[in-house]
Amino acid sequence: MHLIETLAAYQARDPAARSKLEVFLLYPGVHATINHRIAHWLYNHRCRFLARAVSQWSRFWTGIEIHPGAKIGRRFVIDHGMGIVIGETAEIGDDCLIYHGVTLGGTGKDKGKRHPTLGNNVLVGNGARILGPFTVGDNVRIAAGSVVLRAVPPDSTAVGVPAQVVRVHGAATAYADSVDQVNVRDPILERLAAVSSRLELVERLLDENYQAQTQGGALTQEEKGEDV
Repeated sequence: MHLIETLAAYQARDPAARSKLEVFLLYPGVHATINHRIAHWLYNHRCRFLARAVSQWSRFWTGIEIHPGAKIGRRFVIDHGMGIVIGETAEIGDDCLIYHGVTLGGTGKDKGKRHPTLGNNVLVGNGARILGPFTVGDNVRIAAGSVVLRAVPPDSTAVGVPAQVVRVHGAATAYADSVDQVNVRDPILERLAAVSSRLELVERLLDENYQAQTQGGALTQEEKGEDV
């Protein structure tokens, strides 16, 4: 039943998916998820070597690396998937969508819980990095290319390097994949643009002041010549 749910989720979120059979046979995200279910079962039953072997075999064939210890919820969708890395203590809720190049990793300094926890209905855009043992709340959208280094509250959108929350919704969204990854504004870029605009204003004022002083000095010399 979980497999049927997953295939239906792929059809709902990928307009190129024409049938469940096509998704099952040809989508690497589905294969990676199935292999992970097997590896995770082996991992929980202390067959750690076999679990890792299944995980590495899946990585070789799909380009998606999911540690056997990671916990993944239902209806998990991986779009394209190449280059995805999900760490050992990462946790992913139900109805999540992750694009290619995403990393759910650690900082390299922690022990025990080292990787992030994603709530339900979370979207992570391509190339995003979520690093550390914190929680990304339900219905959160992480824009493409963002680097998330701290917790993100539910019903919000985070963007930038490092990521900042730029939008918080009072109500949950129907589907996480409704995010507009093209028109999301980066607050850091906006601040840099504001600083650049102020610098241009200061330079213009200084230039006008310099020209006024130069013209004033020239007039003074002319006046002295006339007096002589």
